[in-house]
Amino acid sequence: MKLYITPGSPYARMVRIVILEKKLEDRVEIINAKTRHADSPYYRINPSGRVPYLIRNDGVAMEESSLICAWLDHLDGKPLFDLPAGEDGWEARRLEALARSMTDGLAVWIRELVRPRAERSPTLLEHEHQRCRRMAALWESMIEHPWMNGPLNLAQITLACGLGLETRNLDMQWRTGHPKLTAWFERLGTRPSLAKTALPPAAFTSNT
Repeated sequence: MKLYITPGSPYARMVRIVILEKKLEDRVEIINAKTRHADSPYYRINPSGRVPYLIRNDGVAMEESSLICAWLDHLDGKPLFDLPAGEDGWEARRLEALARSMTDGLAVWIRELVRPRAERSPTLLEHEHQRCRRMAALWESMIEHPWMNGPLNLAQITLACGLGLETRNLDMQWRTGHPKLTAWFERLGTRPSLAKTALPPAAFTSNT
């Protein structure tokens, strides 16, 4: 199978973590895609230009990190990341949605910072900055939830991948005033699958 990624994508990182947790490294070839370039050959492979993008051995292609993670998790018939039944399952979905919400906002923020300075929207940058502050405060109050501290699950992976964008956006500063969230992130970050997939630093900031 072929998995197309960009090294700085938190969504691609989610899939890479699942690949490591499921010990699928020998079955998935990871390929760096060139995105956001008008002449990129990647667009002939995936017209949307998004990552991650998985091409299965049967030729069927799959887009969207949650879909790819679920499919890979079920590949051996022994899923690690299925949600519990009943009310516990809804609670797990609720937390995963909140983690996705924060990660989505942080991804929008970093995408804006990657643009040339003259093309950036100060309004959007400030909006995402304030969203980050609010969401970090929310997670500080919720991070001791049992679902965020039990066996590894997709809510944990999603939140960790979002917070990990701090290496690329120096303006995030989500750790300030959030010691419980910081301790949780650092503890989870020692897990081999997360340590191995840590995002490369790029040091974008509104001042550059």
